[in-house]
Amino acid sequence: MKRLLIILFASFLALNTLVMAENTGLEGTDVSAYLQGSYLDVQVAELKLKSAGFTVIAKYEPVKNGTTIVFTDAKLKSEASKKGRAYMAVLRLFVDDKEKSISITNPVYFGKAFMQDDYNHAVFNGELSKIIMAFPDLKASIDKLKFDDLADFHFMMGMPHYADSNELAIGKTADLVAKAKNYKKGKFEIFELKLSDDNYLLGYDLGRRTKKFVKKIGRANAAVLPYCVSIENGKASSLEPQYYLAVSYPLLTMSQFTTIATVPGAIIKDLEKVFK
Repeated sequence: MKRLLIILFASFLALNTLVMAENTGLEGTDVSAYLQGSYLDVQVAELKLKSAGFTVIAKYEPVKNGTTIVFTDAKLKSEASKKGRAYMAVLRLFVDDKEKSISITNPVYFGKAFMQDDYNHAVFNGELSKIIMAFPDLKASIDKLKFDDLADFHFMMGMPHYADSNELAIGKTADLVAKAKNYKKGKFEIFELKLSDDNYLLGYDLGRRTKKFVKKIGRANAAVLPYCVSIENGKASSLEPQYYLAVSYPLLTMSQFTTIATVPGAIIKDLEKVFK
């Protein structure tokens, strides 16, 4: 009983640190991109996610000695089924066997960034609460942005926003899904998540050289991979890499960005190959 009370108290403190109450508003508040906690192996982390009501749909190695667990639930899929919002169908937990830590994508941060005007704080705050109850020692990462800047985020003037998606192919949705599934005999498809009959989110691997950027600019945020492709109403598209990498690495400096200057183009080429 004493141990249970300690866990519940720790969860309460975490919730007060990471979750804003409904009636306070989030305007002007810094929101962390990730929730970081003590090391758990993949099997234990997966069990905790399942016990919290999430469904694990994929496990992927973005860097050596590190695994991203991709997970979802009914509420995330419901929100993501709205037009142009498929990328919010999943959250990610990165288990770092090298640094002995875990990092989870913050549903409030990415929810506001990807849902834009469709953002429902009650839903995403609820998802955050579920995560914190399952992992009570989580702390906010230093990677953060102001909540009211997230919907209009771009790295700098002239750089793409969320809405500036990269069109990969046009065709019947079923044909595009089949093409993605069959490319290289399915070697690069990490997951396929159906949101409706005409709306899918795919997790895709990148080329060996392309995905080395994670090691260069920070393995702590390795949950950035696998890269996602949306197939909706006969169009396959992806988030512009200059946007997605910047919002996933909010502390990224201009000098760091220049060290991966060729990566955004390489990501687009890797994804376009799938639909040729």
